[in-house]
Amino acid sequence: MRLAFFGTPEFAVPSLEALVASGHEVALVVTQPDRPAGRGYRLAPSPVKEAALARRLPLAQPESVATGEFRDELRRLDPEACVVVAFGQKITPGLLDVPPKGWVNVHASLLPRWRGAAPVARAIMAGDAVTGVTTIYLDSGWDTGDMILRRPVPIDPEENAGELSKRLAGVGAEVLAETMALVARGAAPREPQDEAEATLAPRLRPEEGEIDWTRPALELHNLVRGLAPSPGAYTFWRGRRLKIWRTRVREPGEEEPRPGEAGGGAPGTVSVSRRAVCVATGRGLLQLLEVQGESGRVLPGEEFARGQRLAAGERLGR
Repeated sequence: MRLAFFGTPEFAVPSLEALVASGHEVALVVTQPDRPAGRGYRLAPSPVKEAALARRLPLAQPESVATGEFRDELRRLDPEACVVVAFGQKITPGLLDVPPKGWVNVHASLLPRWRGAAPVARAIMAGDAVTGVTTIYLDSGWDTGDMILRRPVPIDPEENAGELSKRLAGVGAEVLAETMALVARGAAPREPQDEAEATLAPRLRPEEGEIDWTRPALELHNLVRGLAPSPGAYTFWRGRRLKIWRTRVREPGEEEPRPGEAGGGAPGTVSVSRRAVCVATGRGLLQLLEVQGESGRVLPGEEFARGQRLAAGERLGR
């Protein structure tokens, strides 16, 4: 089929590659304009732009696809279908009726669970054991269109959002290839979503990353995983921000720090041994595997404790 592809982040690149490998004619790749990035805030291309240039695919980077000018450009292109994977702009009703075979979206959850901008992070933060990928026909809502294919994916209890997103990107590319083969034959199913089962996955806010040590250790472990690699979970120590990148819930019966090395049981209180740094929570202990002080590098928890002389009994948090 003759297609237009809309996508921006690394998550979308395998899907673009799958369309090309499947023999579809990708007549246009649409991605977000270059944005400032890095310490120097220099303009940087999106991963999808880099992939499109490497494959010499036609490229467009409109500030907004909601303009009449872009709609007319898409009509002139005359795609049979359009594909959207984590594009970052709303596809307006004026665009939806352009391709005769419709718009297909790859979404990183088992819809209708986790509609919205942050489905991977929200699934982990909620402690879900399974997520997945769903292809849908785009409509005027946010991830509300009829479903085509769904593929469940188990969530490893120790993986973070970045790691899970990478796995889902590969699965999404496979499901998209299957979906577009069905669309091309006019054989793609349409299953309405059950609104009663819908949950929302709003965009992550930086303030959500502040750790409340009165919450259970498992909830905090899921928070840390869900917010890595961005925007990251954090706490405060000696008045400075301390980022928490990896944790582990200490299981009941595990060897505790030796007497004299353990702090009290109040939430936020640190326990230190040669092998582990743990923090008391509202229920259970959370071991700090990787942390990062202000302007520092990421370190194993016990190495950070030795270097900064983190003492048993100190408190984390405000």
